[in-house]
Amino acid sequence: MFDILEADIVVFQETKIQRKDLSDDMVLVPGWDCYFSLPRHKKGYSGIVIYTRQSVCAPVHAEEGVTGILCPPNSSTSFFDLPEEQKIGGYPSPSQLSASAVDATTLDSEGRCVILEFPAFVFFGVYSPANRDESRDDFRLGFLEVLDARIRNLVAAGKRVFLTGDLNISREELDAANAEASMRKQGLTGLEFVSTPARRLFNQLLEGGKVLGDRDEGRENPIMWDICRAFHPNRKGMFTCWEQKINARPGNCGARIDYVLCSLAMKGWFCSSNIQEGLMGSDHCPVYAVIKDRITIDGKEHDTRDVMNPPGMFYEGKRQREYSATIDPLPLSGKLIPEFFGRRNIRDMFARKPSIAQSQSSGVTKNEVEDCSLKATTEDSPNVKQVTASPKLLRSTAPRMSAIPLSSPTAAGKRRVASETSSSKTLKRAKSGSAAAGENGAIDKGQRSLKGFFKPKVAANVVAIGAAEGQELLQTGMDNNTIGQDLQSFVDTVDMCRVPEPCTETGDISNPVNTSRGTENDFHTEVMAATPTRQDTTHDGDNVHDPVESKESWSKLFTKPAAPRCEGHGEPCITLLTKKQGMNLGRSFWMCPRPLGPSGAKEKKTQWRCQTFIWCSDWNANAANTSWYE
Repeated sequence: MFDILEADIVVFQETKIQRKDLSDDMVLVPGWDCYFSLPRHKKGYSGIVIYTRQSVCAPVHAEEGVTGILCPPNSSTSFFDLPEEQKIGGYPSPSQLSASAVDATTLDSEGRCVILEFPAFVFFGVYSPANRDESRDDFRLGFLEVLDARIRNLVAAGKRVFLTGDLNISREELDAANAEASMRKQGLTGLEFVSTPARRLFNQLLEGGKVLGDRDEGRENPIMWDICRAFHPNRKGMFTCWEQKINARPGNCGARIDYVLCSLAMKGWFCSSNIQEGLMGSDHCPVYAVIKDRITIDGKEHDTRDVMNPPGMFYEGKRQREYSATIDPLPLSGKLIPEFFGRRNIRDMFARKPSIAQSQSSGVTKNEVEDCSLKATTEDSPNVKQVTASPKLLRSTAPRMSAIPLSSPTAAGKRRVASETSSSKTLKRAKSGSAAAGENGAIDKGQRSLKGFFKPKVAANVVAIGAAEGQELLQTGMDNNTIGQDLQSFVDTVDMCRVPEPCTETGDISNPVNTSRGTENDFHTEVMAATPTRQDTTHDGDNVHDPVESKESWSKLFTKPAAPRCEGHGEPCITLLTKKQGMNLGRSFWMCPRPLGPSGAKEKKTQWRCQTFIWCSDWNANAANTSWYE
C-alpha cells in the first residue's frame, strides 16, 4: 500500500479500531514508524494514525490530542506540563478553552488528532467531527475552535504549521456538488452558505476565504494556505468524499472535505498537489502535496532531508547516521507499545539458535545447529525481506526451525517412533469418535441438521441391526471382498426399507431380532420382518412427511419477491431502508439501481438514476403489469 501511495508521510483518519485490534501489519511495518490516537471510550469509532518513512524523515516530538491535556505513554504528566525541550507548545489558553462548550478532556477523548514536530514545521493529522445532527454541534464547533486556537498560537510563536486530514467542511460552493440544492432547500444565498458557523471559522483561517461581515476577534488575519486549491483554482468536481449509500462516486456527486494546508511562510515549498480520485478502497480519496528537494527557511536554502530529521542525522541531503530503533523512536511511537516492543522480525527468527537443552535432547550437535541456521538464513533471506511478521506466522514457523531434518540416526529413530505413536492415537480417536453416538449401541435420536427434517424417518430397529452388523464386520477377520458384499447388501436393504410399502401381515414382535452372524439372505429376512412392526406402531398418516412438498413450502417461504423494474431504464430496482426520523422510519422501498448523477438530483432520460420510487408494501410481485410510482 505504501509503495502505491509513494509518500513519505501518510495520514489515515477514522481507523475505527481499539488498542486490542492492533496487529503486526499495522505497527511493525518495515522501514516505517507510526503514531496512533485511539478513542478512549467509544468502540469502533474515530481514530487516526500517522506513518513516517524512517529513511526520509523522523520527528523530534510527537503528541496526541489538540489541547495538550493528555499524557504521554507511561507518564502522568500532561503534554503542556512537560519541560520546554520536550513539548511542542502553542497550547490553548484557559480563555481560549472557555470559548468551547465542551471541556478539554472530552474533546481529546475520541482520538481525533496527532501532532508531530519536525525541525521544518509542526505537522497536524486531524479527523474533525462530522455534521451529523444537532446533538453534536457543540462538540464539533468546540473542536474546531480549539484547533484554530492551537494553530494560531504556534504561528504566533514563530513556528510553521502543516495541517492535513478529514476536516468534514466543504469550503465554498465550488467544493460541493449539491451546494445549490442545499442553498435552495435552506433558503440561503452564496455568502450565507459560506457563513455557517463551521465554514465561517474555516474560511477565516484560510487566505482567500470568503467571510461575510467583519472578522471575529482573534481571527483578524488568515494564516493558512489551501495548497491543492491553489494549484487548481478553477477546477470543478475536485471532490474527495462520496456518499456510499446512494452510490454517488460513479457520477462524481461528492464534496471536497479533505485538505492539505500550510502556513503562509511555506507557500513556495511545494511543486505539486492534487487528489487521487481513482484510488479506490474507501468513501474518501487521498489528497497529497509534494515538497521540493530544496526549500528556503529564513532566507537560507536547505536540503529538505536536513530539516525533516533530528539534527545530525542528515547534512546536505546525505545521511550521517542510521536510524536507531532503540534511540530515535519517540514515546508515542507504536513500536514502543508493550505488545509490540522488542518483537523479532522474520529474519531474526530464521537466525535463532535452539537452546542447548533442545539440541541435546534431539541428538543434534551444536555445530550442526549452527550450520543449519546459517543455511536457512542465507537461502531464505531474499524472500523474507518482503514478508511482514505477524503473530500467526511466527508461531507457525518457529517450531519448524527446531525440527529441521538433519542426518542423525537418533533423531530419525525418535521421529519414527513418534510418528507411529501419533498414528495409533489417531486411529483410537477415530474409533471412539465413531462410537460417540452412544454406549451399548444406543443411537442419538436428535435431529442433526435442517436437512434431516425433509427426510422420511427410518425404522430404529433397522438402524440398530445395521450398527450391530457393521460392528461385527469390523471385529471379524473376513476378507475385503466379503465385507464389501455384506455392506452393499446392508445399504441396499436400508434403501428398500426407507419408505416401507403397506403390508397386511404383522411380524411377531415377541421374538427378538437375531443379530448374530448369518448368511446374506438371513440378514434380509430379519430386516424385512422387523419393518412392518415399526410402521404399524409409529408410522401413521399424520407423521409421514412428503420431502418434495416440504421443500417447496420452505422454498416459497424464503424466496425473495421479484423486484420491479425502474421506469427510466427498465432495470431491476434495489431495495433500501428509510432511516430518516418520521412516520416512514423503518419502511423499505424500491428505487433505480443506477448511481446518482453529478447534479445530485434524480434525472429523466439520462444514464443516471431515474425518479422511480416504490414502497415495498405497495409492490405486488404477482401483478407484473402493474407499476407504482410516486
